[in-house]
This record gives sequence, structure tokens and C-alpha cells, in this order.
Amino acid sequence: MRLTTKALLLMAAVVVVSCSREEQNSAQEELLSNELIETPKDPLTPQEINREITQTIESSGTFSWSDASDHLLWSAVIHGDNVLTIGFGAKGESYRTLGQKDVAGYKQAMISAASEIENSGKKQTEKILINENEVLNVFDIKVEKIATIQALRKMEGLRYIEASGYRYVDIERQTASGSGCDTSGATLDSQDYRTIAPNARVPWTFDQHNITQAWDYSTGSGIGIAVIDTGLSSNQPLLNSSGINDGYSTGRTVKKFGVYVDSWWPWSNNTDGPNDKCGHGTSMSAAAAAPRNDDNLPVGVAYNANLISYRATSDVVLDGYQEQRGVARALREAGDRSDVKIISMSIGYPFSIGRIKDAVRYAYGKGKLIFAAGGTSTSFTSFVGVIFPANMSEAIAVTGIRDDGYNTCDICHDGSKIEFTVVMERRNTGKKMPVLGFNSGQNDYVGGSSVATATTAGIAALVWAKNPGWSRSQVLNKLRQSADFYPNKDSDHGYGNIDALKAVQ
Repeated sequence: MRLTTKALLLMAAVVVVSCSREEQNSAQEELLSNELIETPKDPLTPQEINREITQTIESSGTFSWSDASDHLLWSAVIHGDNVLTIGFGAKGESYRTLGQKDVAGYKQAMISAASEIENSGKKQTEKILINENEVLNVFDIKVEKIATIQALRKMEGLRYIEASGYRYVDIERQTASGSGCDTSGATLDSQDYRTIAPNARVPWTFDQHNITQAWDYSTGSGIGIAVIDTGLSSNQPLLNSSGINDGYSTGRTVKKFGVYVDSWWPWSNNTDGPNDKCGHGTSMSAAAAAPRNDDNLPVGVAYNANLISYRATSDVVLDGYQEQRGVARALREAGDRSDVKIISMSIGYPFSIGRIKDAVRYAYGKGKLIFAAGGTSTSFTSFVGVIFPANMSEAIAVTGIRDDGYNTCDICHDGSKIEFTVVMERRNTGKKMPVLGFNSGQNDYVGGSSVATATTAGIAALVWAKNPGWSRSQVLNKLRQSADFYPNKDSDHGYGNIDALKAVQ
């Protein structure tokens, strides 16, 4: 049961009447002694924490820190740099402009209550606030005591509470992050592309969706695609200002932003710039919008669309505080940009992340069409269905299939949350979609639900450019109407493959 306003005041969260320090301390001690349950003194090990998380996902299909026991949550906080993230406000108040009343009181009450508990018995008061957001209703604090978690969970205005510094995936893999990263490039088989004017390579996958035929009607001009990922390579001129208008690509722009803080230190705010160090973000930007070049390299779907790149994470798995914070910031900033119509996110996590969920809702509230990868399996996440944030109602989930019918690619996730599919893997050779590489003059192959998502974002840009006055829902409905299964949905593959030509006619 949540605390009443009076109990909240007695915890010294918000003082509106005159009372003594002794009375406040006495009330707080009574609360902790009477209402907080006893728990083990020692935290669980990371292996024990992961076992509980995995068992929950396997049995119920999902996991939420808000539903975890006090002991499990506290253990994860201890093993996650002591970072506790709190979403505040009334139910559904993901960001400040949603609320009909001032929610700042909730935040201040929680920070004050947590500070009282964390600093109890210490000679000098320590700062516990790590970060707060000026738009999203979320803040982060440093927590050492389980009593803090127990008290916060009883307070009015709590939407969620999470161990955002805990690295479930890295611990399970027993390795550092790096999922989906590759900058090496590849030599393309001649059967995997064809050449068109002015000397650009068309990936074999484009012919599965009639993309080149759609170019007779639209090339994406005037539409901005924000790719929230690992950034753009500074070594690939065709995705930077010097080459974004190469060949038949003209009159468009590329903008690069870095919002990822490459640091284990939660208080750090120093981003490491917009340049890709992983390769994944470069591949996704290339799939969506690489220029129709004259350099004998792969072209992207919407080769005249504007490209807005965010380096928001170090790899595709959003494991850890700084990656989650970076993606949330990118979503909020992209949501505010008038030059962004479409957001493409080929990144994700096995279960929900509160601050990113808030940020997705913020961008969605700004009218953005958001595509997200349905999931690409690793050795231990094959039991997960459509991953977060693709499983949100505000996001359009996309996955990849092979070229032999509706057979999901070997490592792609599917399920009822999937909206569209993209052919991106050959059955006989296993070759994926050709894309522009990380370095100058380089080709590459890329697959999974990642490239399927970026491809779909590019097709959406073709439709929106053909109909610039349309709303998000009109564009989405046109994509659905052009897909194989419309007006029905397949249980695993949604509306199926989009016919880009039908979508722009």
C-alpha cells in the first residue's frame, strides 16, 4: 500500500508544516521498524540474480525490476555501480508535458527520503542524486541500503524503480560488451547485387521488395531518418558531408550527434563524439540511406533522404546505465527535431527499460514513426520473443526472413508483435544484404532483424516523400496495405513483406 501524504511528510520528504528534527527522525524510524520487512544482509551474486531473471522471462515471457523482490533489486543495484533509476509521476506520465499537475513534488520527496536513509549515521551528508531529466519524469540516485528501496517502493508517485547499472547480458556472456560490432568489410559475390546508373550496386534484397521500381515515384527526398545506434564511421565519406550527395543523390544533408558517455562512472557526462567505433550504426545508416553513388558500392533504400545519426550506444545490446541513458536522450532529441519524420532503432534488450520506454513515448507523442528490431538471437536469448523496445505499442517491430518463403532467418526473432518482414538472407548460401562498408571503398554484408528494420525505415521514407502532407498513421497504413498478408496478420510475421512499388503508387 502506498504511503499517505501525511506519512510522506513525516519522512522529511516535503516539509509544509513546522516540526522538529527529532520528530522527523522519530517518525522515520517508526516507519522503518514497523513497515519494512526483514531481508538478508548479503546481496545475491550476479549469477543468482541472472538465474532469477531468466527463469522469470522463461515462465512469463517478460521481466520487470518493478516486480522483483526488494532483495533481488537491491542485489542488482549493488552489482550495478549502486545506480537506482526511478520513474515518478502518476501512471502514464512519462514526460513532463503530459501531467495535469506539478509532479516535481514527487521527485523531491523521493530524493529527500532516500537521502535521509542513505546518510543516516554518516558524519557528512553525501550527494546521492546522479542525474535528473528536464523533460522525462525520471532520475537516478546512488543507493547502498536496502531500506532505501523498501521506503521508496511505498511512496506516492512511484511509476517504476530499476537497477539500470546492472549488466544482465554481459554477466551472462561472461564478456565485455561488443554485440553486433564488425568493421572488417567483405567481398561481395556477383550474384548478390546488380549494377545500375551511375555505377551503384543494388543489393539482391531490394528486388524482393520492388524497391528500384519504387524509385520511379520517390527517392525519399525531404524526409529525415534518425538512426539511433552506434554512430557513423568517420572513415566512410559516402555517409559524411563530403559524399552524401555523390552520384544521383542530391540536395540532402547528413547530421551527426554523439550522446553516448563511454564511461563506467555514472556521474560522467562527457560524450565520446558522433563517430562509430562498432560498425553497426554505419551499416544501418547505409542500408536506409546510402547514396546512389558512382563508386561501384551498394546504394541505400531512400538514397535522397536526409540522414540524422545518433551515437547513443556502444553496441546493439542496451546493457548498462550509460547506454540506456544515451538512447533515451537520442529519442528525446530526435523527437524534438522538426527535420526528423522517422526513427530507426536496430538495438534492444531482453526486457523493458523504463527511461527508454518513457523516451519512446515522448518521440511518439511528437508524431515520429518509430521502427525497432524484433530481435536477433545470441546463445542465451533465443528463449526471448520480440525484444524491447520493439514490443512496445508505440514502436513498429520488424524482423528478417529468408528468400524461400516465410521462414524466419536463422537468428531472427518473430511473434505476434511483429508488424513487417524483410527478405535479407539467402537459404542456399546464407549470404545477407550487401551494404556500404565502414571504410572508404568498402563493401559489407549485414543481416538479422537489424537490417530488416533499417530497410523498412527507408521504404517508409519513400512513401512519406511521395506524400509529404501525410500523417504518421497514413504512412503506416499505406505500408500495411502494400504488404503480403493485408488485411490480415500472420501470427509470427505480421503483415509480411512490403511491396515498395505498391506503397508509393
